[in-house]
Amino acid sequence: MTVCRRVVSLGIILALSVLAVSCTPNGQGGAVEVPSQTIQNKGSDTMVNLALAWAEAYAQRRPEVRVSVTGGGSGTGIAALFNGTVDIANASRALTEEERATARQKGFEAVEEVVALDAIAVVVHPSNPVDVLTIPQLADIFTGRITNWREVGGENRPIVLVSRESNSGTYAYFLEQVVRQGRADSQDLFSPNALLMPSSEGISNEVRQNPNAIGYDGLGYVTPDQKVIRVAAAPGAPAVAPSPETVKDGTYPIARPLYVITRGRPVGAVAEYLEWIKGPEGQAIVRELGFVPLH
Repeated sequence: MTVCRRVVSLGIILALSVLAVSCTPNGQGGAVEVPSQTIQNKGSDTMVNLALAWAEAYAQRRPEVRVSVTGGGSGTGIAALFNGTVDIANASRALTEEERATARQKGFEAVEEVVALDAIAVVVHPSNPVDVLTIPQLADIFTGRITNWREVGGENRPIVLVSRESNSGTYAYFLEQVVRQGRADSQDLFSPNALLMPSSEGISNEVRQNPNAIGYDGLGYVTPDQKVIRVAAAPGAPAVAPSPETVKDGTYPIARPLYVITRGRPVGAVAEYLEWIKGPEGQAIVRELGFVPLH
């Protein structure tokens, strides 16, 4: 099943689950509303499939609790949390110091918890003969210092850059760890020629139809019609493919935690929901969707 179809099906199932828990038969041919609590959950597009699957499964376990999930990007979710319009922000990056300071100014501590692990896969069209790239090469490609595939062992073709938009946590992580190679003093930026996509599906669609394209995405969004590049941390270092195993053992160089963020320590229904996510049932869903569970 493709990612797009899975998003649609999960959305439909979640909507039906919400409808099912809103009313139950009263035994007299009518319906009685069931008291429910809604948890508002917003943020990372990388995590939206995972969040939908969690919400669907939790509705079966706790029908009195309704979990409403929307995407929009990590930055969008964090802003909504700080504005008090959601209970949980999903983020595919850690909070910045500026964001932590903003939370304190608003009178609370922003608390982040790791709920899964992920690899950022570098993807190209299946016809591209390039198999391996180093982090320095990727930095030169995405800044625009390298513009032709033959400069990295490919054919004489222009490189087409495909990136997420700047409100994406995946964008922010790739910028800091790949484009800037983890150097705090680097001011490197993505090339202005990069095509900015609002979603993971946008990156997938461009890469699968453009033989010159290169993009990056969460491992759970990679489809068979994309080619995954093996990545080496430096010239001469082992080239490693992203997988749950290489994320766990630390050999894949572009891996990261996935977070949920709350206003202070979660309590009540939110705390119970997050504990379930980190438990065996929630982590089994992490594995099922192609991410890396905590345990």
